[in-house]
Amino acid sequence: MRYSIILLFIIMPMSNAFEFSIDKGIDIPQLADFKGSELCTVGENTQKYLNNFPEDKFAVHAGSVFKRKITLNRIKETLNFICITYRDDVKAKRQSRLHNREFIKQHFDFYSWSPDIKTAREIADKSNNTIKSRLLNNIPSDQIFLTKYYTKLLDASEVRTDKYTQALYALPEDEKMLSAEQSKKIKSQLTRFKYTRQQVISGALLDNKLVKPLIWLTEEALHDVLLQGTGVVIVNGITRYFNVHRNNGIAYNYSVGKREQARYWYFIEVPSIMGYGQKQENKIAIKAQVTFAGNVKQLGLGKLFMVSYTRDNKKIARLGVLADQGGAFANNLFQLDLLVNSYKGWQDYHQANNNLPDYAKAWLMMVKVSEKNIY
Repeated sequence: MRYSIILLFIIMPMSNAFEFSIDKGIDIPQLADFKGSELCTVGENTQKYLNNFPEDKFAVHAGSVFKRKITLNRIKETLNFICITYRDDVKAKRQSRLHNREFIKQHFDFYSWSPDIKTAREIADKSNNTIKSRLLNNIPSDQIFLTKYYTKLLDASEVRTDKYTQALYALPEDEKMLSAEQSKKIKSQLTRFKYTRQQVISGALLDNKLVKPLIWLTEEALHDVLLQGTGVVIVNGITRYFNVHRNNGIAYNYSVGKREQARYWYFIEVPSIMGYGQKQENKIAIKAQVTFAGNVKQLGLGKLFMVSYTRDNKKIARLGVLADQGGAFANNLFQLDLLVNSYKGWQDYHQANNNLPDYAKAWLMMVKVSEKNIY
């Protein structure tokens, strides 16, 4: 039967030792630290993107790293199953089966993720950040590097002051009517590509009439929001969201710290926290605690992952959807980044998340297929 063939399916290891392999004897620990309603929301929003933008070949595929490809249809079915389960449980007024270990084990296939240790250590050797090097060098062979990211809760001003000297700039006027593709063709003529982060911080755009400040920040807050990608500001009791829009064309350098990055982002005001999207107006609305950022280009958007680790002396597992990406994930098959919440800075973030580990076991989850499924 085709069903039994799929159950025996193994994603073959690549030359760099990255591997997903079927795990038939998985022992799922307590499922915790996520809400079924928000997992459904992110899954549904991601599935809509997969359905509506098939032309986005960067992200809308089954996973380019898999030697024997899984299908996009099965990814969509997995996300759909999450919401069907959640909504059926709400209607039946019963506890969510998304937190029921036996239910999850019964209805999903699990593929254990062995990370690309070789590339992680190559990056560690080039890094001038001792903490980052240590963390990358210590990734276990059977666990991924589980980082956490947050949206920056900004203390900001609507005008420039002695304290708030750095702007979040909107996309310059000279390309407001151009698509990203059109802009790349004439990049030498455009403001966006002319300046590094350090030049902007030094005031290169202060008197430039082509750029509009959206809001003003401290320099430290600017570095944080450029790293996190999203800023959250409460002004007059109203929460406003600012998201990265387009950058200056300089690649993220994994080997240096945030202050040394030359990459600079221009921002746009958005209605909520947004994840992946090829165009700003098409980005996926995401939620904290159920969203992973990762290597969308190679893994493919919309993958459902389970990660397991020990927290407060208890082994737990949580589910999340790959619905975001970042500059650090190019050729990175050893890491997922969990969206945790909104914080003013490192101290608040660390206090709320210091019980989460740096490494976790990880599985790709796919809903079990029936004989009627076509994949």
